[in-house]
Amino acid sequence: MSHHVGVAGESKGMRGRQTVRDMVLSMLAVGVVVWVGYLFLPHDADGDGVRPVDYRVAAASAKRAAPYPLLVPDGLSPKWRATSVTYNAAATNNGKGNAWHLGFVTPSGQYAAVEQSDIARDDVLKATVAGGKPDGTEDIAGQTWERVQGPKARAITVQTGGATTVLTGTASYEELAELARALK
Repeated sequence: MSHHVGVAGESKGMRGRQTVRDMVLSMLAVGVVVWVGYLFLPHDADGDGVRPVDYRVAAASAKRAAPYPLLVPDGLSPKWRATSVTYNAAATNNGKGNAWHLGFVTPSGQYAAVEQSDIARDDVLKATVAGGKPDGTEDIAGQTWERVQGPKARAITVQTGGATTVLTGTASYEELAELARALK
């Protein structure tokens, strides 16, 4: 009887060791895949995978094309990294007007974007800050900006020569104000 227990115990021990070995092997296999993937992914010195874009050329041609004074930040600290830039002319923009977009990762690692369009202000706000509600005003560089708070993002907005300018994202109002002060 006692012999029988010993055999059962032994085979159970073997199974346990095999399971551990299989687990280690499969973890190694996953590790290699992850490591190879990491080698081929673009990453910068900060290691967060953000690939900054140079928006100056796009901004220069957008300024010539836009029927309103197109605003572009100048003098932001290098900690602000531009990640996306587009200008769509009204003719090709499915009723969304002449639209300028410039997206950033902010110094605190949040997202902030400059959005300018010459469609109706309410439509611009709906598109940029879904579910946004008025949240007071703020004076920045001699202009009164309206604050808008949505469930996922916030924004500050101002009218500029026939266009609505919205600075929006997950960034704080302080960072959005910093972006607003840099706009030229």
